[in-house]
Amino acid sequence: MKASVIGATGYAGVELLRLLDGHPEVELGVITSESSTGENIAAMYPHLAKRVSRELASMKEIEKIAADSDVIFIALPHGHAMKIGSQLRNSKVRIIDLGGDYRFKDHKVFEEWYKLKHEDPTANAVYGLTELYREEVKKATILANPGCYTTCSILALVPLFKAGLIETKGVIVDAKSGTTGAGRSLKVGSLYCSVNENFHAYGVASHRHTPEIEQTYSDFAGEEVIIQFTPHLLPVDRGILSTCYANLKQGVTDAQVAKAYNDLYGEEFFIRVLGKGACPEIKNVRASNYVDIGWEIDRRTGRIIAMSAIDNLVKGAAGQAVQNMNVMFGIEETTGLRQLPIYP
Repeated sequence: MKASVIGATGYAGVELLRLLDGHPEVELGVITSESSTGENIAAMYPHLAKRVSRELASMKEIEKIAADSDVIFIALPHGHAMKIGSQLRNSKVRIIDLGGDYRFKDHKVFEEWYKLKHEDPTANAVYGLTELYREEVKKATILANPGCYTTCSILALVPLFKAGLIETKGVIVDAKSGTTGAGRSLKVGSLYCSVNENFHAYGVASHRHTPEIEQTYSDFAGEEVIIQFTPHLLPVDRGILSTCYANLKQGVTDAQVAKAYNDLYGEEFFIRVLGKGACPEIKNVRASNYVDIGWEIDRRTGRIIAMSAIDNLVKGAAGQAVQNMNVMFGIEETTGLRQLPIYP
């Protein structure tokens, strides 16, 4: 099958190229960049030399690209994918959007949080958190790849919401990400002198991943869940650690919690439930599609603290997109993604 990447020069796009190059069922199609059209991707990213060495095209002829592709990955900032999706409505190509355009069931939520009018509100998009929505992913023609903070935070608590073990009020999600989560464009806050030997919160009470997390929590809880979400920037290249706090319902035991995680994730290849007392570390998932989850109960406060770690560029972006592609096209789900984390 042929896969094209729209927006191949960002961190997520380049990670896609790395993973697709090692995928035995995929032939790389067109790769695009509006800012670097005509340049060779390997000249920009020498680690791709001799493996992915080709010229970057423009996406101006998107319909022609779609006609020659089985799947298109859109690795662009929000606001672009919905225009492409609307333009390709009658095409047979399948679309996987790594941005935020198609992540919400209600397009008005997108407009409220992203401050942008949605240009393809009637699209029948599927939310691609594969472990939770696998059957829907199989039939998707437009797939919304979840956000990185979102993936990490959702997977940490969803088993407890599904099993009815935690309250829907008072949920706190405290998450930390490496600097690649901010993208490749030049920003003062991402400069070396801003990040090195520093650690700070940002987007407090306003981060766009907040309603995305709430949407899935609510889906599995069966009622509306409103959370307090605070993201932080770590002085590292990649990785996310989410620490999630929730009030346990009266009488919930350790065994019930362990069963909830095992029931939902026991057969999932990419989710490693480390269990009670385990504290996941981002170093142990680096450059992999794995999710590590641990938890502890504070009986004094009646809270459970669920912790999860992912690589924000793999399971939080490109790896999850490839995982979704595999499911959409009936390819064995772990194909091209079985690499162990790199260590150290």
